[in-house]
Amino acid sequence: MEITPEEISHQLEKAKKGKQSAFKFLLDYYWNEVYGFQLKRVRNEHEAEDITIETFAKAFDKIDSFDEKYTFSTWLVTISKNIQIDRTRKKNASIYSNTTDASNEHVQRIADHAPTPEDKLIREQNLAELLQYIKLLKPHYQEVINLRYFQEMSYNEISETLEEPLNNVKVRLLRARKLLAEIITQKD
Repeated sequence: MEITPEEISHQLEKAKKGKQSAFKFLLDYYWNEVYGFQLKRVRNEHEAEDITIETFAKAFDKIDSFDEKYTFSTWLVTISKNIQIDRTRKKNASIYSNTTDASNEHVQRIADHAPTPEDKLIREQNLAELLQYIKLLKPHYQEVINLRYFQEMSYNEISETLEEPLNNVKVRLLRARKLLAEIITQKD
């Protein structure tokens, strides 16, 4: 099914109202574009992934400021580019610090609602088989899945444990669930 500009506009409106399904749609639809852009720039999968996660966290925080005169993908790529430039400047200055303000936690939050289809898939799988699938994920995705579903931590607890901003944790967990669901679907 081809996604129309009207559908994207509709999803953006839903996201501005805090609908979790809209955030998931936008993440799924634009992930490859932003990740591919960063991979070409930084030539490092892990760093490109981190920047992409941070891009979506920042974009979802500031979704109300998005001006629909522009395309959403251009806005995301611009955010991504600015994050990458900031990181490069900080590396060059030999200062390593988190590029997301702690105050971002007080900005609009992504809702933590009822279980998604991915959540149901995760719970319904045989535990031993599920652990094998989880081991196929990259370590930082394994970690958030473990903290959320096996240690039953809240988003805030995971954020504190990983010493990462709350919205970065939410986006990483969303991405981890999507990747895990894809792995499970492919293997079945």
